[in-house]
Amino acid sequence: MRFYSHTLVTNPTFLNSVQMSPIRRKYFFLLKQLTSCLSALLLFSCLGFAKSVEATPNILMIVIDDLGWKDLSFMGSEYFETPYIDDLAKSGVHFTQAYAGAANCAPSRACLISGRNTPVHHIYTVNPSDRGHEKTRKIIPTPNNDILPLELPNLPQFLKSQGYETAHFGKWHLSEDPMDYGFDFNIAGCHTGSPGSYFRPFTKVKNMPDGPEGEHLTERITAEVIQYLERPKEKPFFLYLPYYTVHTPLQPRPEIHEIWKNKPGAKHKKQIKYGAMVSYMDQQIGLIIEQLEQQGLRENTLIIFTSDNGGIAAISSQTPLRAGKGSYYEGGIRVPLIISWENHIEANSASDEIVSNLDFFPTLIDLITENPKLPELDGVSLLDHLKNRTPLIKRDLIWYFPIYLQAYDPKLDEARDPLFRTRPGAVIRSGDWKLHHYFEDHAFELYNLKTDIGENYNLASEHPEILNGLSQKLDAWYRKNQVPSTFTPNPKYDSEFEAKKIKEALSKTL
Repeated sequence: MRFYSHTLVTNPTFLNSVQMSPIRRKYFFLLKQLTSCLSALLLFSCLGFAKSVEATPNILMIVIDDLGWKDLSFMGSEYFETPYIDDLAKSGVHFTQAYAGAANCAPSRACLISGRNTPVHHIYTVNPSDRGHEKTRKIIPTPNNDILPLELPNLPQFLKSQGYETAHFGKWHLSEDPMDYGFDFNIAGCHTGSPGSYFRPFTKVKNMPDGPEGEHLTERITAEVIQYLERPKEKPFFLYLPYYTVHTPLQPRPEIHEIWKNKPGAKHKKQIKYGAMVSYMDQQIGLIIEQLEQQGLRENTLIIFTSDNGGIAAISSQTPLRAGKGSYYEGGIRVPLIISWENHIEANSASDEIVSNLDFFPTLIDLITENPKLPELDGVSLLDHLKNRTPLIKRDLIWYFPIYLQAYDPKLDEARDPLFRTRPGAVIRSGDWKLHHYFEDHAFELYNLKTDIGENYNLASEHPEILNGLSQKLDAWYRKNQVPSTFTPNPKYDSEFEAKKIKEALSKTL
């Protein structure tokens, strides 16, 4: 492990681009910070008083990019090896039915940071929303927003208003600068969604000091986190660690890749590289947890570990779940989730409660404020369930995605058709039942996840009463959120052209 002694900068890319004297630049920065603090106070002054410092835990939130539900050994994988994450799971609660707020990177992160569902922040996908060939799209999709609105309450801003020092390390993907949203420090956070390369020079990753030749991005981010943890702390901290790994490109460290080449059980070369990246990610998390222990911080640090969406099915099959990243079948939205807080949360326990990353914001508000009055959020607090194993209130989870995502692999995607992982629609999970509503043809698919976790058997015709009840719930949700379920037909759509393309795609899967 290498360490780097440098000052954490505030916003070097922006400040250096502004032509002003050093003194004026200094006062510009101070004004920006003051404005951010005042905004936070105005937004969160009504939420309640912060608990005492002694009772306020540090918060470490680790979000892995594109890590599948089954891609960890504690989740039952016989191929992937993740001993350090397995140990983390043993130290707390792991959820078997946890979900991302969306099936791909940016919208899921927007849901996590804002606590609001996609119709509120209008980030439905990674731009653009009209993916795939224009002649195969039956309707005009909703335009996509690629920047999280600053006027929305957000998690780092709230924590800062409650006396936390807030630090960001890794992939932001919601704007050019996470410091505009309440972070005191930022390393590697920018609008970039893919690192381009995991080896220096990191051409797409901004706001990060340069390092030695051949350095791996995951190693660098870990080193920066460890350096941050070594610094004396006068406040509790919120350390948001959204690693770029294990997002493509698949570029593991060579020495680890060599080890995984000889490991039996891989289905293809991509999975070997992916396995090596997962293994290295696991090692880096182990180093961070070890550092927490060395600094005497582990016991009073709440750790949340999750993924931003499902794994890419063409790289790592999510069986028994159907499909993967970009799909609203279970493989695209169900994710691993561990929450650990030593001596406060029961260790080595599993929960079958249905939860979402929309629940993180209200949970943390509940954790650190007395008699909290929540802003309008779309999740629920998990705190009582975590501490006392109290069952959660019954509620429905809904995903709204009025956009197109083109196919990765017509066969391995396990999508509704071979041209798209996602066509415009919505999904509701209500108890064991899950209903898919497709906007192009207003078709429905109904599954019982208790008996059919793989979503193989469409029960829509067999259970019309269930279908109608869930459909009515969706209709009420559309009206409440003022979003359409009927869209303008695409004048460039060509049914013959689409049929030809579907036939060509299917022929490649034989």
